[in-house]
Amino acid sequence: MKRNYNILILMLLLAFASCSFTTKTFSDPNKDKLLIQVITYVLERGHFDPKDMDDAFSAEVYSDYLDQIDPLKQYFYQSDIKEFEKYKTEIDDQLKALDISFFNLTHDRLMQRIEEAKVIYREVLAQPFDYTIDETFDSDYESLDFVSNKKEMKERWRQRLKYTNLANYDDLIYAQENAENNAENAEPVEPKSLDEIEAESRKETLKTIDIYYNDYIDDMERKDWFVVYINAITQEFDPHTTYFAPEDKEVFNQGISGQLEGIGARLQKRMDNIKIVELISGGPAWRGKELEVGDIILKVKQEDEEAPVSIVGMRIDDAIKLIKGPKGTNVYLTVKKVDGTIEEIKITRDIVELEETHAKSSIVTKNEKKFGIINLPKFYADFEHYDKLNAAADVKLEIERLKDQGMEGLVLDLRGNGGGSLTTVVEMAGLFIEQGPVVQVRSTDEPKEVLKDTDKSITWDGPLVILVNEFSASASEILAAAMQDYKRAIIIGSKQTYGKGTVQSFFDLNRMIRNNKDGDLGALKVTRQKYYRINGGSVQLEGVKSDVVVPDRYSFIDIGEKDQENPLSWDEIDAAEFSFWDGYFDYDTTIKKSNERMRNNPQLKLIEENAKWVKERMDEKQYSLNYEKYKAKLDLNEEEAKQFDEISNYETNLTFESLPYELRLFEQDTVLKDKRIRWHESLSKDVYVEEALHVLEDLKASYTIKKVATIKD
Repeated sequence: MKRNYNILILMLLLAFASCSFTTKTFSDPNKDKLLIQVITYVLERGHFDPKDMDDAFSAEVYSDYLDQIDPLKQYFYQSDIKEFEKYKTEIDDQLKALDISFFNLTHDRLMQRIEEAKVIYREVLAQPFDYTIDETFDSDYESLDFVSNKKEMKERWRQRLKYTNLANYDDLIYAQENAENNAENAEPVEPKSLDEIEAESRKETLKTIDIYYNDYIDDMERKDWFVVYINAITQEFDPHTTYFAPEDKEVFNQGISGQLEGIGARLQKRMDNIKIVELISGGPAWRGKELEVGDIILKVKQEDEEAPVSIVGMRIDDAIKLIKGPKGTNVYLTVKKVDGTIEEIKITRDIVELEETHAKSSIVTKNEKKFGIINLPKFYADFEHYDKLNAAADVKLEIERLKDQGMEGLVLDLRGNGGGSLTTVVEMAGLFIEQGPVVQVRSTDEPKEVLKDTDKSITWDGPLVILVNEFSASASEILAAAMQDYKRAIIIGSKQTYGKGTVQSFFDLNRMIRNNKDGDLGALKVTRQKYYRINGGSVQLEGVKSDVVVPDRYSFIDIGEKDQENPLSWDEIDAAEFSFWDGYFDYDTTIKKSNERMRNNPQLKLIEENAKWVKERMDEKQYSLNYEKYKAKLDLNEEEAKQFDEISNYETNLTFESLPYELRLFEQDTVLKDKRIRWHESLSKDVYVEEALHVLEDLKASYTIKKVATIKD
């Protein structure tokens, strides 16, 4: 009953998100203007904390948009900026008037400047770089001014390309020195002069930049740049309010559900060719065994068409549209194989599970006790077939499988989990508590809503540890906060999680237009609510504070919500009614013991020192363009980095095993087997997982003592 109730609530929410603003008639025939009209209407009436679209708002959009389209200040001149500045406080007025002249001006100028830049970088790379000169490259683009003339622009490109080329130059020198040192048993090779090496390095740099412009910049159409402009507007409201073009909307849906319909191959464009770079385990292409990584797709033919369509030189998004398709349909690919032969391969499309998105589990034995670990990369859900695919149901199944193997404690790994479905996280919390509130949600000027687990059944009532880091966000924070407030689990990880305390809804913009004849308008993800812990606090900006704080490689890097542009503020509301978990585990003593272990752990001290060292390197903005100085700095960095080699050599002496159902799958799926082997190897070197198991042991040991003490009292 609980699941059906949650699905009903979800469908009502989606219906509201689709049609609650359709009282206004939108009729502008120009698609760009229509899009502006619909989006600004939704933002003004649907955002949790709507902003006044005034001159100050306009100035922020102006600055952020220019930063996004020319972040390195390598295209526009001061004269361009002077021309643009007359619009600095007029964008708000243009939005109200459905005027896109500022975008048209900047887009046309950008296209012109990009073509000029292609000429400039080729001219620069046609001339030798003198690496004996003592000069410096400044990578602090934010502090740089726009150049005033073409001479300055060429000099800016020269310095950046000279620095970029240094890596290729050094690699080629190293390769030659290495070849000379190992030439005893090989055919003698005529060494190249430094001038020849320098020329070869520039050729490699030119090839790399040509690929970037050919495969990415040149593939961007006007509509793609218009999306950048739209999102400069939407993200002034907050960093999570985002416009999705039609193809981006589909990618987002795939990410949420963890599955797609197609052939199950990851593609990449390289110099007009669409190349296969990965076959997804279990997918149609992988099962067929005819396609290989490295194959180039030349043509695509649908089963109801006679002639194939060439995709050579096609935008990769357009090529993917041709290759993907509904389950059960056939697609015929003309492929240039790795060995140079040409073949036509028939593939029947199917549902492709993006396995790396879904829950996976393993058993680990420690001191003759069996513990379980579940890794959950995302709180995924297929809203159209929720009963068949959602993370809560999958985690429940993994717990049952682990229990069958005699699990005595569970580690739920949410590190790097950026969130997902709110409905799913409420259900998942219910796996660990009898019943009660999980999260509080508040909309603008409306009373709070308490989302509860109403199912009295418990899937796992034993010791529970949740692993988090700075990238654990949104739904991950909801679950970690709820389990912490109930004193149901011990949270181990970074000082705080990401700090995203907002809830977004998707608005299908097509449903807001009666008789839309302008094509797919895409969707708008809008921040509609803020969520709060059951104790009344918010995770917005502050995140969830770990019970046991452990340093990691991101400890000193600005990556949280508080470091983003325009985040909503922190606040708090009244607590919900709830009672602490009565599981007879001594959480306070266990946390104290864990913190003591962590303070004295040499591996963690080394990780913290490495994190500080990496932060120092990231903060460097000045680089010598003199090769001798560059090489000396490089050698120094490599020497300093050696002190951190022991981090990757760490071993926990723990052995991880796949569950019986996966062992049976391995007989047919060697790719899955290899993935699990790599995962288990990573776990066996993971100091955080090692400490999580120590904590589970301590919790398990405290159970009998505390239960007896409680009964005596």
